[in-house]
Amino acid sequence: MELVLTRVYKSGGTNGTLTLNGHFVCFTIELPWKENQRNISCIPEGTYELKARYSPKFQNHLEVPDVYGRNLILIHPANNALTELHGCIAPVKQLTGIGKGIYSRLAMEKFLSIFHQAKERNEKLVLTINSNRYEYLRQVQETHS
Repeated sequence: MELVLTRVYKSGGTNGTLTLNGHFVCFTIELPWKENQRNISCIPEGTYELKARYSPKFQNHLEVPDVYGRNLILIHPANNALTELHGCIAPVKQLTGIGKGIYSRLAMEKFLSIFHQAKERNEKLVLTINSNRYEYLRQVQETHS
C-alpha cells in the first residue's frame, strides 16, 4: 500500500497533502528544506517503508527508516513544525499557516489506522514523497469543495 505525500516548500516550513489511492487522508507539516541537514530540514523526496514505533513521549507513532544521512525520522503529532519538529513529519487535520496546523492527534490516529489495516493484510506501507505543486493545489481544492 502506498501513501503519497505531495509537498509545497516555503522558507518557513513545508506543507503537504497525504493521499491514499488518490483520496485525501490529511495534511502534513514539516521543517523547511535545508539540504537534508539533521534536526533543521525535512527529509529528501523518495519512497520509504514505514515502521511502527513506540516511545513514552509520542506513544504509538511511525518511523521513516533508511533516510540517507539521517536516523530516527518519525511521524508523530505536532502543530508547529519550527517549535515541535526536528526533521520529522506531523500529520494535521487542517493547515493554519506555513508549517502549522491543528488537530494533529486526530490526524495521527487516522494515519495509524491506515498503517495497521495494511499490516493486518500483510502489506507493506510505503510513503512516497514528491513536490508536484499542481497536484497539491488540486487536492486541496477538492477537499474543500
